[in-house]
Parts: sequence; structure tokens; C-alpha cells
Amino acid sequence: MPPGSDAEVAAWVRDLGLPGLVDLHVHFLPERVLAKVWAYFDHASANYGVNWPIHYRTSEPERVESLRALGVRAFAPLVYPHKPGMAAWLNDWVRQFAAEVPEAVTTATFFPEPEAKTYVRQAIEAGARCFKSHVQVGDFDPREELLRPVWGQLADAGLPVVVHCGHGPLPGTHTGLDVFEAVLREHPSLVAVIAHAGMPEYDHALRLVESWPGVHLDTTMVGVEFTSALSPLPKDWTARLAALPGRIALGTDFPNIPYSYAEQLRAIVGWAESDDRLGADFLRAVLHDTPARLLGLS
Repeated sequence: MPPGSDAEVAAWVRDLGLPGLVDLHVHFLPERVLAKVWAYFDHASANYGVNWPIHYRTSEPERVESLRALGVRAFAPLVYPHKPGMAAWLNDWVRQFAAEVPEAVTTATFFPEPEAKTYVRQAIEAGARCFKSHVQVGDFDPREELLRPVWGQLADAGLPVVVHCGHGPLPGTHTGLDVFEAVLREHPSLVAVIAHAGMPEYDHALRLVESWPGVHLDTTMVGVEFTSALSPLPKDWTARLAALPGRIALGTDFPNIPYSYAEQLRAIVGWAESDDRLGADFLRAVLHDTPARLLGLS
């Protein structure tokens, strides 16, 4: 039985035979940046047309403890800039955060600016295990000339980059998987994790996984009631997943979700139960093995 509430998650994970969850898509940010993010969600009815109450709107230490109580053994605290001159500072901040929180792996981010190739190299040398690129919030073209050496560095290093490039929750100037596919054509070995499984372009996202060996999808907000009405999964979703072992990784968007962590896990369990080729092995891969491999934990 899937966990009915957050209180049941840790025991359920142990029953699967896992040492814990590995979450590839979690957000921790400097407090003044996070306050602005939450203020945007406070006006979600105007910005998105729906209410978006932050389920885990607590202090930073409380949020870390919430993840521990859920049995999350490791997570990627993703940061992202919305303007030039911000990424290097965020990288310094998240490196310090990861040094103080044992479960947090070091991550980094970037923006199309002349300094990007330098601070990305520095982040790699400092031990970053995962990068974040938010095309929608950053409002930049991932094909931007200033980013070509950055994508090349990440491809050469074999480090995963979680890329929010789909049109959900709202289209941006440069969103669309066709736009990001141009980056993959130039850097075919790039380890790209398509955030939110490319929502709502699920079919295109699956085709990218089928076509490019380094492309993965994360489960962030996928298949939950909150998003399913506007972005329903394709009818052949689970059948396609069965043909892509090891290419789907747990992501949740904690803490900025308007529902419980357990609800995301229930959605993933639903996929596993709907196809005989998935089952417990699929769950163990999605919830632990694949994200652990991507983050260099196994």
C-alpha cells in the first residue's frame, strides 16, 4: 500500500528495502530570495489562475527536519537566478548550505553572462554534483552563445543538469522542448534531467529520452491531482516508462508544493501498479537508485 500520509512515508520506504529516498528536485534558497518566490506563489491565482498554498512553509531548519522525517537520505538543493550577476552568489550560498546539511549534495546554477564559463568551472572544481537551469524563470534562450561553453563543460564532466524548459506552468519566451533539443543536438552526451517531465509536453519529453542517452525525466509534480487536470499524462505513459529503465528520477519541488510529499509518491506508485513490467523494481529505481547514480552517490 502506498503511504497515506507523510507520517507513513519513512516506514513504507524501508519496506521497499531502500535505505531512504533520494530527491533530485528540492529547493533551498537564501531567505530573501525564497521570500520573493513564496510571495509570487501567494498571488498564484493572478499569476497562474489557481491557488498555490505552500504546503511546507516553515523555517529552513524545520524544512530540513521534514525531509529527514520523510526518510530522504540525500537531496539536491536547487538554486536558480532570474537576472545577471546572481548565479555565482547563489553557488557560494548553496555550497555553504550543503556543507552544513549532511543530506544535501552540492549543486550550482548559471545564467547567460560572460562570467558563466568561469564560475561553472569553479563550481565543478569545488565539487558540485548537479546543476540547475531554469529557462522559464531566467527568461533566457538555452541556445544563447554565452551558454555554449557551459553546456560543453557539463557534458564533458558528465554532471547532471536539471533543466526546466517545458511550457508548464506557463509558457515562457524561450520555453519548449524543441528549443532545448537544439542544445542536445550540439551536446549529445549532456546528462540532462528534464524537470517536471517536460510538462505539459510529456510525449516530446519521452521522445527525448528515447533519442538521447543522457536524457532523464524527473517526476516533479507529475501525475498529482493538482496538475493532472491541466496537464494529463498520455495514455501510453506507463508503457513508455517500462521501455526506459533507469531514466526516471524522483523529484518533488519540496517545499514549494501545494500538497503533501506523500501525494507525489502515491502518483509514482500508481504508475508502478498499472503495468506488470514496472512494480517494486521500478519504484526502487525511481525513488533511490537512479537519482543516487545521477548524483554520484552510488
